[in-house]
Amino acid sequence: QVQPVESGGGLVQAGGSLRLSCAASGRTFRMLAVGWFRQAQGKEREFVAAIDWPTATYYADSVKGRFTISRDTAENTVYLQMNNLKAEDTAVYYCASDLVHGSYWYVRPSGRWGQGTQVTVSS
Repeated sequence: QVQPVESGGGLVQAGGSLRLSCAASGRTFRMLAVGWFRQAQGKEREFVAAIDWPTATYYADSVKGRFTISRDTAENTVYLQMNNLKAEDTAVYYCASDLVHGSYWYVRPSGRWGQGTQVTVSS
């Protein structure tokens, strides 16, 4: 699999919005579940959202109603639209391919991780 590449992070005031982008191969984004994780400083990495084949979406309780994951197959890109951002959303956001859902979402050893993009929300 091709390593995903994230973009769109930055500094935003609480209540504002950002849209993250994740680009990778067609196989990665069309054939496999793709999602977003985040990791705040000093904390464990946590699941944020996922999109499965063909269009099913899933969200962590902490972001439901505020974040939306979507896919543009023509551009081989997955997006994470983040609205009504909170200071608690501050973290490095990672895109990953080949997610699996059991009791929780995780990335298979064969999956790929992006390098991450920083999102900082001021309170």
